[in-house]
Amino acid sequence: MTKRVAAKYKIDRRLGVNLWGRTKSPYSVRNYGPGQHGKQHSRLSDYGIQLHAKQMLKGYYGNINERQFRNLYKEAIRLHGDTSENMVGLLERRLDAVVYRLKFAATVFASRQLVNHGHILVNGKRVNIPSYRVKSGDEISVSEKMRTNANVLIATELAERAVPEYIEADHKNMKGTFLRVPNLSDIPYPVHMEPNLVVEFYSR
Repeated sequence: MTKRVAAKYKIDRRLGVNLWGRTKSPYSVRNYGPGQHGKQHSRLSDYGIQLHAKQMLKGYYGNINERQFRNLYKEAIRLHGDTSENMVGLLERRLDAVVYRLKFAATVFASRQLVNHGHILVNGKRVNIPSYRVKSGDEISVSEKMRTNANVLIATELAERAVPEYIEADHKNMKGTFLRVPNLSDIPYPVHMEPNLVVEFYSR
């Protein structure tokens, strides 16, 4: 088991939530933090609350590294409109996030691996960059080689989440279309996300 995969199972318990809404989440069995001090609880400061909100949002999208996440915040500031809405819109436009929303992968980590290994096409062209920015109207499809892969087929039938309305999926032909950039209220987060607190964290 890689460090990334092993760490994934600790994220839920460290953050104190079932972050992806998975039935297999270890938080469902042990709803306290990892380690010998995991059951201790302390009241968070305003900074701690903002940090927790940042860790949740960052973790949900596959534990994006800090530099990428901060740069995404800086880009969200430059766009017109609400910065927190812009931020989640940019996150949802990541190719690995779109592949996850299309249910071509069971987890966002598996989605990133599919992209990294060159199994995902955007408008018929192979793209192997997970942070690639998808545009409205783009068609995303699974490569011919992976269309009969057991893990991909199982993922499309998972009942624990549905394809959101801002994405159109065609699981029979293993493709889908990113229809539009969603608002925060459109995004089917299994837990309550507060991107406004993330904005406050970075703007300190």
